[in-house]
Amino acid sequence: MGIGVAIGVIAFRKVTQAQSSLGPEGLNRAVGRLADGVYDFADAVRAGMRERETDLRSALGVEPADAVRR
Repeated sequence: MGIGVAIGVIAFRKVTQAQSSLGPEGLNRAVGRLADGVYDFADAVRAGMRERETDLRSALGVEPADAVRR
C-alpha cells in the first residue's frame, strides 16, 4: 500500500510540474492535440472495421448490411 501511495504522490508531482511548465494555454493545446489524436485513431479503427466487414461479407456471400436493413 505504501508503494501505491508513493507512486501516486510522484505522479501528482510530475503532472503538477508539467502543468506549471506548460501554462494554461499550453495545457489546453496539449489536451486538444491528445483529443484530436484519439478521435483520429477511432476514425481509423472504424474505417478498418468497415473494410474488414465488407471483405468478410463478400467472402461468405452474405448480403451487404444496407440491403438487409431495407
